[in-house]
Amino acid sequence: MKEKAGKRSFEGWGSQVESVSTGQGKTRQAVALGYDPDDQAPKIIAAGRGILADKIIEKAREENVPLHKDEKLAKTLGKLEIGDLIPPELYEAVAEILVFVDDMDRIRGKLSDK
Repeated sequence: MKEKAGKRSFEGWGSQVESVSTGQGKTRQAVALGYDPDDQAPKIIAAGRGILADKIIEKAREENVPLHKDEKLAKTLGKLEIGDLIPPELYEAVAEILVFVDDMDRIRGKLSDK
């Protein structure tokens, strides 16, 4: 996918993504977060506004990646570059998302065991 002004590509993010944070606002925004225990913090895997945000959300749904709606957080994370680690001042907000993702994974696991 080509990059356009103010939009960033999400090719190759695949199974690295833990969650996608979204916001509606004037223009829809989406930011995909990934976490590798070897890294100091979660990082931005993909980000975009408008049509690109829609594609990130669509891809997340196809891959069963949890969506977290938080307009303020999506806007803040959207200011970071792809590959950037989450700054310490956002650890608490992002940790809440990762706990949500972990809970969802456990629920899915229990449902698939039945």
